[in-house]
Amino acid sequence: MSTALFQQYQAKRHFGSLDGLRFICITAVIWHHSAWGAELGSEFLLLARGFLGVDFFFVISGFLITTLLLREEQTHGYFDLRHFYWRRLLRIVPVYFLVVGINTCFAVFVQGQPEKLTLLPYYLLFVSNFLTEHVPNLSITWSLAVEEQYYLIWPVLLMLIPRRWILPVLLGLITVNVLGHMGWLDWTGITRMTFGPMTLHLPPYAPILMGSVAALVLHDPRGFALLEPLLTRRRAVVISFALLLLALIFLPGRVLGWPAFLIHCAMCLVLMASVMREDHALRAVLGHPMIARIGQISYGMYLYHLMFLTVGFEILNALGLYSPPALFFFYFALTVIASEISFRTYETWFMRLRPRLRPAWAREAA
Repeated sequence: MSTALFQQYQAKRHFGSLDGLRFICITAVIWHHSAWGAELGSEFLLLARGFLGVDFFFVISGFLITTLLLREEQTHGYFDLRHFYWRRLLRIVPVYFLVVGINTCFAVFVQGQPEKLTLLPYYLLFVSNFLTEHVPNLSITWSLAVEEQYYLIWPVLLMLIPRRWILPVLLGLITVNVLGHMGWLDWTGITRMTFGPMTLHLPPYAPILMGSVAALVLHDPRGFALLEPLLTRRRAVVISFALLLLALIFLPGRVLGWPAFLIHCAMCLVLMASVMREDHALRAVLGHPMIARIGQISYGMYLYHLMFLTVGFEILNALGLYSPPALFFFYFALTVIASEISFRTYETWFMRLRPRLRPAWAREAA
């Protein structure tokens, strides 16, 4: 193993290419919810899989959060759960609660659906991934619920489970998740349970856990050395992207179980090839200022975009300019503008409340 490469990886305070990957993720999601995406997706399988941008977000989140915790532990001998939860709360909750509040008020007071108010507690408690009905524009919050459940549980497991067992435990959880979505655990007799508007089921935790596995492997010198010959070549990221595209094109249409697992593996390869060597072949693209900026504000874009899909449609329709391509580009632009304003004002105000004395690399998870 090249000690220099591993040390460079350990010394990185910001993985610049990940903003470019976030750009790809959010663009895929926005495409998926557009009429143009639905139209072309019916003809080309690859263009119907924009929803997997959420899965890639999960992989990135698992990697970054685990890397943050491992590096804090390496520096200080422990990681501060109180500060971790406080940082996550300040980054996630303000925009999330704002969007939930706006859409719930619109549904109740403008659309005349007072029954939607009963769903509010489920959003505020981050269990909307179990809801069987939604407030308009809030169905996408299921992914935020999955992430919050991960943020709540994973740091505690990482702290309590002996380090030699943590990787086997993760692999076991991933296996259970994959097999569960393939229906191989039905023999247990455990079925979906319904409570009011909620149906409890096995959420898709595998990609976020696989991102955590990637972080653990790269944090260990032995794991880094094992992957170095494959993933530190300049074109390794290009090959990884090619494998991901092939998986998206040729794997079966219903992306659950083993097809999803293979796609998530390819996403992990792309991520690791992007961070193990900063000067890879796609660095100029993934690090382009415009692309990187959209990646940086992608969290707000994810939460706002369905609102601006509706707004964009109404504006273009009123002007007589509606077409699926026009709507896609228009509502994408509206979402970027609104998210940039939100990030510079509303979100930044809350982020200033984060603990001042914290490791510099903690900014990466922001």
